[in-house]
Amino acid sequence: KRFREPKEERRPWRIWFYDTSKQAIGALFIHFANVFLSDLTEEDPCSLYLINFILDATLGMLLIWLGVNVVSWVVQRQKYTYLVFGEYG
Repeated sequence: KRFREPKEERRPWRIWFYDTSKQAIGALFIHFANVFLSDLTEEDPCSLYLINFILDATLGMLLIWLGVNVVSWVVQRQKYTYLVFGEYG
């Protein structure tokens, strides 16, 4: 994925690694949480896993989007320059 970014806008390796490892850790966490939750029910574990995944991919993304927008608004309003999303100094 890194090589598909325009060469003049490409992130340094360290920042690219931080971004991708954060996504991988989140994916692993939600996967193991879904597996654990699917074992707690008498229902078909695969269907519960699918429901949890769909809720995470829709409602979870909506909540993250709202959170990022709220934090971005606060950062811009309070002029917290060190907390701007995507700016790594």
